[in-house]
Amino acid sequence: MAKEHTLTVATFNVSMESENYLAKGVAGSPQVLSTLLAEGDHPQIKNIAAIVQQTQPDILLLNEFDYIEDPKVGVQLFIRNYLNKAQSADGKIIDYPYFYYSTVNTGQPSGFDLDNDGQLTNKGADAWGFGQYPGQYGMMLLSKYPINSSKVRTFQHFKWKDMPGALQTTKADGSPWYSPEAWQLMPLSSKAHWDVPVLVNKKPVHLLISHPTPPVFDGDEDRNGKRNHDEVRFWTDYLTPTKSAYIYDDRGQKGGLGEDKTFVILGDLNSSPVEGNAYKEGIGSLLMHPRVNSSFTPQSEGGKAHSLDSPYAATHTAGWRMRADYVLPSKQGFEVLSSGVFWPAKGQPFYELVADRTASSDHRLVWVKLKLTAH
Repeated sequence: MAKEHTLTVATFNVSMESENYLAKGVAGSPQVLSTLLAEGDHPQIKNIAAIVQQTQPDILLLNEFDYIEDPKVGVQLFIRNYLNKAQSADGKIIDYPYFYYSTVNTGQPSGFDLDNDGQLTNKGADAWGFGQYPGQYGMMLLSKYPINSSKVRTFQHFKWKDMPGALQTTKADGSPWYSPEAWQLMPLSSKAHWDVPVLVNKKPVHLLISHPTPPVFDGDEDRNGKRNHDEVRFWTDYLTPTKSAYIYDDRGQKGGLGEDKTFVILGDLNSSPVEGNAYKEGIGSLLMHPRVNSSFTPQSEGGKAHSLDSPYAATHTAGWRMRADYVLPSKQGFEVLSSGVFWPAKGQPFYELVADRTASSDHRLVWVKLKLTAH
């Protein structure tokens, strides 16, 4: 009888961007993270590595890991100096021979006053995605399975204007929020959207990766809320053949993901169907998509104890009390065996890793264990 093949997939917003490591008001850069990765002894990064070692995911997406142009400095130092070294007394380590790591829109100068404050800074809210420097809040995928790099599709430069029915932002008088010139160039993705095929048993599993902007930190025009909705909606359309014809990737290839494909949606989507400030129909439509298995919701004892006044507390994935991070497999190709949020309650083992946001992150690692079926 053939051995049952299982796959644990996880997402974790790790808050590993340089401004977290500097005094308030000091300008950051990816070089700050590079230095800490080389030194190998930063307590927050050690705790992040310990969480990964305890959960042992086969595939792991890290959100808010600054993009460092040289992977030998970014990815490989993190693996060698943190993940390959036991961070807990039980001696667990983990290794990832494969990774995908690329540029994002955060901190990329736009040349426009996107927040309409009368000042052009080319960073922060005037960048194509909010960031003080290019690559802040980047994304990194780690895998124990080979990545089919030649088939990766990125949508970093897909224009927001090219999404049918895009939620365009307007001023109080009804005029467009963005200038015509800015709107023509504005990317949909605040970071990027990636379709990364990983070869499991020589068959592709498409990892649909993104980190939409938080739907807050704006004004009555709700420009971030509308962008968050459309960034989440992108995957709904990508999975729907009757709606995906408008989509093009950064190489010019058009269309979405074929109906015969197996996938997992991964990332900090910054939206919940029941709480928070996001347009709930965006994430709601994705969760209800006929190809997406949302019959389960990862939970934790720590989240439940953290927000006793919320009926959804056990499903929260962030210390600021909301479900924001998702691992959503396709119905085709998988059976869900178990799932969870790494959030021990006080008194449970490893609680110190999540005791507060400075211990590791203001988010928690979310994991799903899948059994591969015929696909």
